[in-house]
Amino acid sequence: MGPLLRTVELFYDVLSPYSWLGFEVLCRYQNIWNINLQLRPSLIGGIMKDSGNKPPGLLPRKGQYMANDIKLLRHHFQIPIQFPKDFFSVIIEKGSLSAMRFLTAVSLEHPEMLEKASRELWMRVWSRAAEKAGMSAEQAQGLLEKISTPKVKNQLKETTEAACRYGAFGLPITVAHVDGQTHMIFGSDRMELLAFLLGEKWMGPVPPAVNARL
Repeated sequence: MGPLLRTVELFYDVLSPYSWLGFEVLCRYQNIWNINLQLRPSLIGGIMKDSGNKPPGLLPRKGQYMANDIKLLRHHFQIPIQFPKDFFSVIIEKGSLSAMRFLTAVSLEHPEMLEKASRELWMRVWSRAAEKAGMSAEQAQGLLEKISTPKVKNQLKETTEAACRYGAFGLPITVAHVDGQTHMIFGSDRMELLAFLLGEKWMGPVPPAVNARL
């Protein structure tokens, strides 16, 4: 009999580049580590407000560091992540409320498509996200109509509040439920610690089985 399936929750926002890194690593390891990965679309703006934190891009030195960091992580994680040229417009002015409501609607109506839809939004092909995720035009239109409904708004609010209760001050956070204990891990660079908590082996951001397919 194999090890028990452990639940790992990933709270994320598509405005967070580090959320994308954590997302891809967990997707790569979910079968290797035998975990029940639960994707939890959240609103980073709400978490920042609740915790009194500020986005790193608003602080010049942190913003410059992040831009350089992303260039290195692109190769290390083998993820086509790029720092947007129109960073202020994309991150600060537009925000992610509509995008995260869209993903919340996907999670409620078509949860099997949430991984692909989230990935496509990170790829910044927002206008084609639904199509790329395998949705029909009717499904996509139905989801877009739902993003302003109380059900979707409340679900996103509840998920964001759940992240705050776990102690989130930014995203991503990974919450591991192991042996009756709950562990909250911040960031995408703590997966080795997650492996330790799960009693699993860490093989880098691109495990051999995945690397063979890339």
